[in-house]
Amino acid sequence: MQISSSSFSQQGSIPAKYTCEGPDTSPPLAWSGVPPSAKSLALIVDDPDAPDPKAPKMTWVHWVLYDLPLQASGLAEGASRALPPPTKEGVNDWKRTGYGGPCPPIGRHRYFFKLYALDTMLPDLAKPSKADLLKAMEGHVVGQAELVGTYQKGQR
Repeated sequence: MQISSSSFSQQGSIPAKYTCEGPDTSPPLAWSGVPPSAKSLALIVDDPDAPDPKAPKMTWVHWVLYDLPLQASGLAEGASRALPPPTKEGVNDWKRTGYGGPCPPIGRHRYFFKLYALDTMLPDLAKPSKADLLKAMEGHVVGQAELVGTYQKGQR
Protein backbone atom coordinates (compact mmCIF):
# COMPACT_ATOMS: atom_id res chain seq x y z
CA MET A 1 0.00 0.00 0.00
CA GLN A 2 1.26 3.51 -0.77
CA ILE A 3 0.16 7.03 0.23
CA SER A 4 1.45 10.21 -1.39
CA SER A 5 0.66 13.88 -1.91
CA SER A 6 0.99 15.97 -5.05
CA SER A 7 1.95 18.91 -2.80
CA PHE A 8 5.00 17.48 -1.02
CA SER A 9 7.30 14.49 -1.37
CA GLN A 10 8.28 11.85 1.17
CA GLN A 11 10.35 13.71 3.84
CA GLY A 12 9.71 16.95 1.89
CA SER A 13 8.57 20.30 3.22
CA ILE A 14 4.81 20.79 3.58
CA PRO A 15 3.71 24.03 1.84
CA ALA A 16 2.57 26.83 4.18
CA LYS A 17 -0.98 26.79 2.78
CA TYR A 18 -1.55 23.51 4.66
CA THR A 19 -0.38 24.99 7.99
CA CYS A 20 -1.37 27.58 10.59
CA GLU A 21 0.72 30.11 8.63
CA GLY A 22 -1.66 29.72 5.69
CA PRO A 23 -5.37 28.90 5.36
CA ASP A 24 -4.79 25.57 7.19
CA THR A 25 -6.33 23.57 4.34
CA SER A 26 -5.87 19.80 4.32
CA PRO A 27 -3.38 18.70 1.63
CA PRO A 28 -4.30 16.46 -1.30
CA LEU A 29 -3.59 12.79 -0.60
CA ALA A 30 -3.62 9.79 -2.93
CA TRP A 31 -3.28 6.09 -2.18
CA SER A 32 -3.06 2.81 -4.03
CA GLY A 33 -2.42 -0.87 -3.44
CA VAL A 34 -5.20 -1.32 -0.85
CA PRO A 35 -5.41 -5.05 -0.03
CA PRO A 36 -8.44 -6.90 -1.50
CA SER A 37 -9.49 -8.00 2.01
CA ALA A 38 -9.95 -4.36 3.12
CA LYS A 39 -13.45 -3.11 3.91
CA SER A 40 -12.55 0.45 5.01
CA LEU A 41 -9.64 2.83 5.57
CA ALA A 42 -8.50 4.99 8.48
CA LEU A 43 -6.15 7.98 8.44
CA ILE A 44 -4.22 9.44 11.36
CA VAL A 45 -1.98 12.50 11.01
CA ASP A 46 0.35 13.23 13.91
CA ASP A 47 3.59 14.93 14.93
CA PRO A 48 5.92 12.96 17.25
CA ASP A 49 8.26 15.94 17.68
CA ALA A 50 6.09 18.11 19.95
CA PRO A 51 6.82 20.55 21.35
CA ASP A 52 10.53 20.67 20.40
CA PRO A 53 12.18 18.17 18.00
CA LYS A 54 15.35 18.36 20.12
CA ALA A 55 13.39 17.32 23.24
CA PRO A 56 10.06 15.75 22.17
CA LYS A 57 7.61 15.20 25.00
CA MET A 58 4.49 14.03 23.16
CA THR A 59 2.90 13.14 19.85
CA TRP A 60 0.46 15.87 18.76
CA VAL A 61 -2.54 14.55 16.79
CA HIS A 62 -3.64 16.66 13.80
CA TRP A 63 -6.38 14.61 12.10
CA VAL A 64 -8.31 11.40 12.82
CA LEU A 65 -10.53 9.79 10.15
CA TYR A 66 -12.07 6.32 9.87
CA ASP A 67 -14.55 4.39 7.73
CA LEU A 68 -13.12 6.06 4.62
CA PRO A 69 -14.70 4.27 1.63
CA LEU A 70 -12.59 1.92 -0.48
CA GLN A 71 -13.84 3.62 -3.65
CA ALA A 72 -11.92 6.75 -2.61
CA SER A 73 -8.39 6.63 -4.02
CA GLY A 74 -7.45 9.69 -2.01
CA LEU A 75 -8.66 12.98 -0.60
CA ALA A 76 -8.70 16.22 -2.57
CA GLU A 77 -7.13 19.40 -1.22
CA GLY A 78 -9.48 20.83 1.41
CA ALA A 79 -11.33 17.50 1.78
CA SER A 80 -11.59 18.08 5.53
CA ARG A 81 -14.55 20.35 4.67
CA ALA A 82 -16.38 17.72 2.56
CA LEU A 83 -15.37 14.15 3.40
CA PRO A 84 -16.64 11.27 1.25
CA PRO A 85 -19.48 9.37 2.97
CA PRO A 86 -19.53 7.31 5.16
CA THR A 87 -16.25 8.76 6.55
CA LYS A 88 -16.36 9.54 10.25
CA GLU A 89 -14.10 11.91 12.19
CA GLY A 90 -12.31 11.64 15.48
CA VAL A 91 -10.94 14.47 17.60
CA ASN A 92 -7.48 15.95 17.26
CA ASP A 93 -5.38 17.39 20.08
CA TRP A 94 -7.13 20.75 19.70
CA LYS A 95 -10.17 18.81 21.02
CA ARG A 96 -12.10 19.26 17.76
CA THR A 97 -12.83 17.29 14.62
CA GLY A 98 -11.30 18.19 11.29
CA TYR A 99 -7.82 18.86 10.03
CA GLY A 100 -5.45 21.02 12.04
CA GLY A 101 -2.31 21.71 10.07
CA PRO A 102 1.30 21.95 11.20
CA CYS A 103 1.98 24.78 13.64
CA PRO A 104 5.25 23.89 15.38
CA PRO A 105 6.28 26.19 18.23
CA ILE A 106 10.01 25.61 17.62
CA GLY A 107 12.17 23.82 15.03
CA ARG A 108 11.37 21.60 12.06
CA HIS A 109 8.81 18.92 12.91
CA ARG A 110 7.86 15.71 11.12
CA TYR A 111 4.21 15.05 10.24
CA PHE A 112 3.16 11.44 9.71
CA PHE A 113 0.17 10.75 7.44
CA LYS A 114 -0.65 7.12 8.37
CA LEU A 115 -3.18 5.21 6.28
CA TYR A 116 -4.58 1.91 7.54
CA ALA A 117 -6.58 -0.68 5.59
CA LEU A 118 -9.07 -2.49 7.83
CA ASP A 119 -10.90 -5.77 7.28
CA THR A 120 -14.10 -4.23 8.70
CA MET A 121 -16.22 -1.09 8.82
CA LEU A 122 -15.89 0.27 12.35
CA PRO A 123 -19.03 1.14 14.32
CA ASP A 124 -19.74 4.78 15.17
CA LEU A 125 -17.10 5.51 17.81
CA ALA A 126 -18.60 8.94 18.65
CA LYS A 127 -15.64 11.18 17.75
CA PRO A 128 -12.83 8.99 19.07
CA SER A 129 -9.37 10.14 20.06
CA LYS A 130 -6.40 8.62 18.23
CA ALA A 131 -5.97 6.15 21.12
CA ASP A 132 -9.65 5.13 20.96
CA LEU A 133 -9.42 4.58 17.20
CA LEU A 134 -6.20 2.55 17.48
CA LYS A 135 -7.88 0.35 20.10
CA ALA A 136 -10.94 -0.19 17.86
CA MET A 137 -8.64 -1.07 14.93
CA GLU A 138 -6.74 -3.77 16.88
CA GLY A 139 -6.82 -7.08 15.01
CA HIS A 140 -8.37 -5.47 11.91
CA VAL A 141 -5.35 -3.87 10.16
CA VAL A 142 -4.59 -5.67 6.87
CA GLY A 143 -2.36 -2.99 5.33
CA GLN A 144 -0.56 0.22 6.24
CA ALA A 145 1.21 3.08 4.44
CA GLU A 146 2.93 6.22 5.65
CA LEU A 147 3.86 9.59 4.19
CA VAL A 148 6.10 11.94 6.19
CA GLY A 149 6.28 15.67 5.55
CA THR A 150 8.17 18.32 7.50
CA TYR A 151 7.46 21.90 8.48
CA GLN A 152 9.18 24.76 10.29
CA LYS A 153 7.51 28.12 10.84
CA GLY A 154 8.84 30.98 8.75
CA GLN A 155 10.44 28.60 6.22
CA ARG A 156 8.15 29.23 3.26
